[in-house]
Amino acid sequence: MTEQEKLELIIKTLDDRRGEDIQALKIADLTILADYFIIVNGTSNTHVRTLADEVEFRLSQKGIEPRRREADTGNTWIILDYSDIIVHVFYKDTREFYKLESLWADGEPVDISGLLVKE
Repeated sequence: MTEQEKLELIIKTLDDRRGEDIQALKIADLTILADYFIIVNGTSNTHVRTLADEVEFRLSQKGIEPRRREADTGNTWIILDYSDIIVHVFYKDTREFYKLESLWADGEPVDISGLLVKE
């Protein structure tokens, strides 16, 4: 699976599970951490866990496992590290607190509008 296919699968999965305010940033030129950050928020702690679990499940069906999964005890944030793509799933208030989009403002926003289902 190519990096682009993986990126698309993650974004579509988050959209399918009603993740809110999905953003993708290309950060390859800024850091060696990853090529992309995907940032999304859920509406509750359960929703946050469901979003992360579904991404992990769908990628594992393709034979791709995260290098690392980290979370706080209350499921207000979960990070899935796939080496080239890091998925940040936040509860809305937690996302506003950490402001990753501001911290990585030099990253290049990726147009994902073609991957999202319009309601």
